[in-house]
Amino acid sequence: MVGKSSGEPHPCDVQATFCATLVDEWSRSGVTHAVISPGSRSTPMAIALAERDDIDIHIVHDERVAGFLALGLGLSDTAALLLCTSGTAAANFFPAVVEAQMSNIPMVVLTADRPPELRDVGAPQTIDQTDLYGPYVRWFHEAEVANGEAANDWRPLAQQALIQSKHGPVQINLAFREPLLGTSQELPPAITPLTGVLENENCPVPEALAQAKGVILVGGRSGVSADDVRTLRTATGWPLIADPISGFRHLDGVVTAAESILRHAPFAQEHLPDAVIRIGRPSTSKTLAQWTDLAVAQGATLVQVGGPGVIDPGRNIAARCSIADIIDCCGRVRPDPTWTLSWESANGAADQAILATLVRLEETGELTEPGAARLVADHLPATVELVVSSSMPVRDHEWFGGSSARAHANRGANGIDGVISTALGLALGRGSAAVLVGDLAFVHDSNALAGLAARATDLRILVVDNDGGGIFSFLPQAAALSTKRFEQLFGTPHGTDVVALAAAHGLPAIDVGTADQLVDQLVQPGPWVARIKSTRSRNVEVHELLHEAVAGVLG
Repeated sequence: MVGKSSGEPHPCDVQATFCATLVDEWSRSGVTHAVISPGSRSTPMAIALAERDDIDIHIVHDERVAGFLALGLGLSDTAALLLCTSGTAAANFFPAVVEAQMSNIPMVVLTADRPPELRDVGAPQTIDQTDLYGPYVRWFHEAEVANGEAANDWRPLAQQALIQSKHGPVQINLAFREPLLGTSQELPPAITPLTGVLENENCPVPEALAQAKGVILVGGRSGVSADDVRTLRTATGWPLIADPISGFRHLDGVVTAAESILRHAPFAQEHLPDAVIRIGRPSTSKTLAQWTDLAVAQGATLVQVGGPGVIDPGRNIAARCSIADIIDCCGRVRPDPTWTLSWESANGAADQAILATLVRLEETGELTEPGAARLVADHLPATVELVVSSSMPVRDHEWFGGSSARAHANRGANGIDGVISTALGLALGRGSAAVLVGDLAFVHDSNALAGLAARATDLRILVVDNDGGGIFSFLPQAAALSTKRFEQLFGTPHGTDVVALAAAHGLPAIDVGTADQLVDQLVQPGPWVARIKSTRSRNVEVHELLHEAVAGVLG
């Protein structure tokens, strides 16, 4: 295009060069994925991204799906770029931004916007996008309409965005003027990478922590390595109550059946610890949380290590400490073999009781929801990442999945939105993924199925279908309300044919009714959808059977 005067580039070319420079710097810094929701105002950045051979482009029409897909890509610890046009498109990123912030998942959100002169004057497709996500981003930057005189600031802007995104989402609001199509000119020269230091807030380790009888609780997004957890466990001999989201159930001394064990009042009371080290997030178990709070109320010392943001739901931690300081302090612990053995014996007996009960039910031809969770844990290939929905699937996987259970779940905000989209992002980033999801979460995120068949992505979707909100059947509302009122407000049956919905998107979809069928299906590359039928009332009964079986072996 012709410039406004001799030697002066046209403003649309400056915009194109600005975007190309940001993208070049992000590529040089290791970014390999960009998720784009189509639109007009974002044209300069979309073109800059599409013209790169070293960045994989994922086009997603639904911005909510796009946001969670970027979240799944960010689980590889490098931010994905997430681009949309102006207006409500950016607002639809909000749920994924919230989850990314609360889970310390990197993400660079690029919201295209109208230039200043078109704001607050009734221009179409224009909302206030300034600091749109408020406290749910680590950093916000308002990028003015590109000006060639500021070209030396473009690469530092790109680097700063990546540095700030290392532990959560950032937003750059990009103002673009028409015409939106331009030709990129020579880019500013490369610069030395900037560095960023993560600030840690650590307190002295309480001396009371060096006790003979303690427990180590390990949850997700802790930022603590398996080697450090192993070292801590070796030094103390304490049991590790590790949930699948931690990824540490393969370590020695892990307790996998804490939910059922601690429901047994005699064991729970006799095994109140003197010290509790919680690493990362709390698990899903309310039973474990209440038992921990009871221990602290009776004098135990609770310290928090790592985890995204502030983790103190009981408002009762004594200190927030680094894992290195904890290991140093606990080097003075004299392990109590009796304490360790009692936990190991109880967990072994409990897990055998759980497995025997599930097998007995399967032998009658019944594939239960906890049984499906256990089969997925035991038989999903190790090369396939797993995502579980933040409702019953994550609980069944934690409570009954055994030592092989490992998964990711969006536990920052604990929503059921974006579960399939998150798994799709994980599959695109790491090669293959599976997702165990309830029917409500499946229907809620069914737009993630659009175009999935054409992506040829190895995504294996397992839907536990009890036609409604199964988790609510375990709450007091189920007993306190009439069946009609409960179903209206909480059971919420939707009547959607899951298999037909998947087939409408061109995906292979089947019903799986037995354990053998599920095991065979798990090893088949995706994309596909498999439905496991259940009923909410029967699921409550099965959970009761499992907890009773554990109580029976504990005596």
